[in-house]
Amino acid sequence: MLKLYNSLTRHVEDFKPIHPLQVGMYTCGPTVYSFAHIGNFRTYTAADILLRVLEYNGYDVKYIMNLTDVGHLTGDNLGDADLGEDRMEKAARKEGKTAWEVAEFYSEVFIEDFKKLNLQEPLRFAKATDHIKEQIDLVKRLEEKGFTYATTDGIYFDTSKFPKYGELSNLDEIKAGARVEINPEKRNQRDFALWKFSPAGEKRQMEWKSPWEKGFPGWHIECSAMSMKYLGETFDIHTGGTDLRETHHPNEIAQAEAVTGKKFVNYWMHSAFILINGERMSKSKGNLYTVYDLEQENYDVLALRYLYLQTHYRQEMNFTYPALDAAQNAYKKLVLEISRWEDSPFDSPLRSDSSEDSIGQQGFAGQAGQVPASVFKDYEDRFLKAINDDLNMPMALAVVWELVKSDYPNSAKAKSLFKMDRVLGLNLQDLSLQLKKLQGVVPGHIQQLVEERQKLRKERRFNAADQIRAQIKKLGYDIEDTKKGIKVTKK
Repeated sequence: MLKLYNSLTRHVEDFKPIHPLQVGMYTCGPTVYSFAHIGNFRTYTAADILLRVLEYNGYDVKYIMNLTDVGHLTGDNLGDADLGEDRMEKAARKEGKTAWEVAEFYSEVFIEDFKKLNLQEPLRFAKATDHIKEQIDLVKRLEEKGFTYATTDGIYFDTSKFPKYGELSNLDEIKAGARVEINPEKRNQRDFALWKFSPAGEKRQMEWKSPWEKGFPGWHIECSAMSMKYLGETFDIHTGGTDLRETHHPNEIAQAEAVTGKKFVNYWMHSAFILINGERMSKSKGNLYTVYDLEQENYDVLALRYLYLQTHYRQEMNFTYPALDAAQNAYKKLVLEISRWEDSPFDSPLRSDSSEDSIGQQGFAGQAGQVPASVFKDYEDRFLKAINDDLNMPMALAVVWELVKSDYPNSAKAKSLFKMDRVLGLNLQDLSLQLKKLQGVVPGHIQQLVEERQKLRKERRFNAADQIRAQIKKLGYDIEDTKKGIKVTKK
């Protein structure tokens, strides 16, 4: 059975969906005013792994991710998310574009990077600006139920009227206005904006008419409104970075449950931070890396995904270039190893039926002889046990490498690995096939040397044949004598 750590209860629990074999899942996506960095993508990769594990277990997942393109203020970094400038408007002024152009550009770049990491796209990337009506309607319902009050700058949620407020977070760690002046109009410093009024005498690029004053939604209201629209008033899983656990997610819960009187989400899951050489990422330190930055250094983006897999999602991960080098080497070694398996079923489509997909149903004949079905079922069972243990991907990778290094027939190993890759998301089958095709293209001068070596071997001039072999190796090719003939591969 799948077990997940629930941030709400602070325990690992058996996963029990609301509807059998169907799961509703929501992930807090980026604010699209700048490039998403590798810390952001660790969170989105963890969500992708969860999605893949759910599907591996046979669940049909309705997956939604938001794109925040309005309402996220700069005060969020200073202790009060209701103060400061709108990040979109600030970026627009800095770049000489409209806020809409900024949002479109960074949304497109984000989705491109999303695909490069082989993250499965959600059913919908839900934009805050496409759901203004839903957000206004939710604020109106909160107002009708007596959970709001007005200040000179907006409509606020009164947390004192929601006794459960903060159960997801550690309230002792919530320090409102830690580095900014406290808003004296708030009844409680943990109260938060539902709708912000446009500043007097100022026309914002992103503003809308409302039952109160012209303005824009608060940062938190979008996720409650959009998740309930697409997943229902109560759904299964909500994910995000651990930084959202203290304010944003408690605010989502308060908004939703105050209106519906129902439990909002059953399982909350949070990914830990990435450290860069042991320090927090920040622009001021110059250690904030993007997917583009790594590509410019000639790293394979899927090597970054492999690096993510090596640390449990709830454990802080320390990013260093030597660690990324090691991950890239291991990933390349894995792909290269599979590409050299002559009897691998590269061209055979994988079957989705789990009863048909278990490796070795009748046993496999090959260099290791007849292999009982239980051998490969053991590897697959251990892999399933690892991923179902709160997404223990380091353990799952260990099982993968144990299988790769085993002496069992390559065709059987490959089938199991390609099945496991449905969760790993490393694109092993396609990349191994591409490499296998490249290895099959041997330049003419190398082929001539191979034929000359063969002639010398037939003449039993083995010393001269070995010299040709050494020459071929110096030119960057390996040559191997197998029962099926000579195998030449590019190193």
